[in-house]
Amino acid sequence: MHKIQTFDQISERGLERFPKPQYQIGAEVADADAILLRSHKLDAGVINQSLKAVARAGAGTNNVPVGACTEQGVVVFNTPGANANAVKELVLCGMLLASRGIIPGINFASTQTEISDFAELSKLMETEKKKFKGSEIAGKTLGVIGLGAIGSMVAEMAISLGMKVLGYDPALSVEAAWRLPSQVERKENITSLVASADFISLHLPVLDSTRGLINKELFAAMGEGTCLLNFARDEIVDSQALLAALESGKLKKYVSDFPRPEHMGRDDVISMPHIGASTDEAEENCAIMAADQLMDFLANGNIKNSVNFPNLFLDRSSNSSEGTRLAICNKNVPKMLGQILSVLADQNINVIDMLNKSRGDIAYTLIDLEATPSGDALSAIAGIENVIKVTLL
Repeated sequence: MHKIQTFDQISERGLERFPKPQYQIGAEVADADAILLRSHKLDAGVINQSLKAVARAGAGTNNVPVGACTEQGVVVFNTPGANANAVKELVLCGMLLASRGIIPGINFASTQTEISDFAELSKLMETEKKKFKGSEIAGKTLGVIGLGAIGSMVAEMAISLGMKVLGYDPALSVEAAWRLPSQVERKENITSLVASADFISLHLPVLDSTRGLINKELFAAMGEGTCLLNFARDEIVDSQALLAALESGKLKKYVSDFPRPEHMGRDDVISMPHIGASTDEAEENCAIMAADQLMDFLANGNIKNSVNFPNLFLDRSSNSSEGTRLAICNKNVPKMLGQILSVLADQNINVIDMLNKSRGDIAYTLIDLEATPSGDALSAIAGIENVIKVTLL
């Protein structure tokens, strides 16, 4: 039986993926094999030798101590793309709110509570509506920074609405490039993108290279009246530089899913309470993806969408003994495979199939065996210097 400890309210559609009695799932589960969470901030103290994986039903993993997990050989999963449509739709909402007088218009109309005569109210609305005039987004230029699952969907949506789309992503993968609409004009320089865009939408993770990326220099390069939309992460935008750009009028609107105290009460800032992925559909999609990834890992050792381990998939060999697979995590140093295979050879255990990959300082290996290794053999492998975790599947 595999034990899964949950934090937060996980969608039932995801929890239903785990078959019983093979899986015990709940918030009170102790000595868990895996943790499934959403926004709960996980304390590094819960990371121990019995824990094999942490899955976040969402894209970001800022609430997970990834470094501590890696040191203990714990795989951290996320669910990129599962909430992409929800965020895409909110980006569209943000662009419309920034370009039209929707919010002040609603506020004005909703406060006319003392007028009971319909004709009088209609006349007032007609007289005052010019105050809330805006502009259409068709024909405008959208710059998308970050062209992954969400960014590519935002680009496609904008094109369908008649916008010109510029894209920038220095780490664009081959898979993401295939998803990208051909009408997107790729920019090799972020400065040229922000200088040419009426709207700029951010879709990047928080990394050392992206923290404070939208800084004083980039705000200076923007055209007058630019609208910046941030449904990615607050830390990507330099807060002091942002305020300066708003005060100077260089930035017309800042639409953000991450409210800050200094933005409260500003007419040029539209703040939302981190609702980019807050739809029933997105929560279900994230939970289902996280559950499926956890089950495949716990049953077969396969890894998909990990933020700290290499992606790796190995079909179960029909020639190996039922359930005889080794999953080994070790530091990415020379001669590790040789030492591991030497232990198996000393036990006269034949290797049927094997796959090994590395990511940074971590290496991960799946080995299908002709016979089940003894406890002594497993202990010998675990005792090899720089081996972090050994699991018999």
